[in-house]
Amino acid sequence: MQKLIAIVNVIAWGGFWAFGYLALSSDTNETGQMVTAAILAAMGGGLGMLAFLWLVRHSEETGYARRPNRAEKRDDEIDTYGEVTRNVLS
Repeated sequence: MQKLIAIVNVIAWGGFWAFGYLALSSDTNETGQMVTAAILAAMGGGLGMLAFLWLVRHSEETGYARRPNRAEKRDDEIDTYGEVTRNVLS
């Protein structure tokens, strides 16, 4: 399943770039062609982003990629959240 999603990811991003180029380079008199290419490019970009995020989440869950560093708050820090304490030498 992971390889299938990776293939979908590559094809979707390829469609995004190809149809995006067609939408940007089409003649201004051909608005139907431009709108159709823009819609297909948006669909390719959306599908490519969803497939990419699925692959990232899957690789983190299976241990292939490290999870991002996130700080965990301790109980004593949660109680004093918002308070700033520091030593001021006078």
